[in-house]
Amino acid sequence: MQDWWTYRLSDFLLFSPRTYHRMFELYHEQIWPVHLIVLASIAAIAVLLLRRNNEWRNRAIIALLAACWLWVAIAFHLQRYATINWAAKYFAALFVAQAILLLWYGVARQRLDFRLSRDRATYIGFGLLVVAIIIVPAAGVLAGRAWRQVEMPGLTPDPTAIATLGLLALSAPRAPRALLVIPLLWCAIGAATLWALGSAESWVLLLSGLCASMLAVKPSRSASP
Repeated sequence: MQDWWTYRLSDFLLFSPRTYHRMFELYHEQIWPVHLIVLASIAAIAVLLLRRNNEWRNRAIIALLAACWLWVAIAFHLQRYATINWAAKYFAALFVAQAILLLWYGVARQRLDFRLSRDRATYIGFGLLVVAIIIVPAAGVLAGRAWRQVEMPGLTPDPTAIATLGLLALSAPRAPRALLVIPLLWCAIGAATLWALGSAESWVLLLSGLCASMLAVKPSRSASP
């Protein structure tokens, strides 16, 4: 038997890079035109963030975000990823749990209040949103994949987790730490998968998770009037 210390992370993968990327391509083909609904949801969140603060605005943003986590749990993890990775059913459970936590803290208890200000948390939050919406898809194309194989926020796990961390960074006072656990955990899982596949995109997830972790240990943002 091979000594355990000689194993590499790639030795534990159940699929090849070609199979992994092909899964994304088939996924995008099969769910079209859901992309248009997700893009409309992203635009709606952006508009809501710029509106004057009120309770329904915060709840609407969280409801849209929770819907994205539920979609990824069912349509991606359970129906697609599970065909090549037995662990996907557990990933789906994590994503459902995150959706429930978002609805509990953001809708039922109204613990999230999105406010834009000129502070570090806002800059990091918007930076993470840019990473999720623009950098992640662009990185996939630069890595040599077709547009039909790249990841998109609201449809696939990695950019959805990054976008969630970005939105949570905009909450004042600081978002409950319980909401950060699963997105940060997914950044680690996603980065490990990409690393094992030999993809430099793993660094995008690692750096995004690191930035969000730094915010989690900083003092809470004060809510401006």
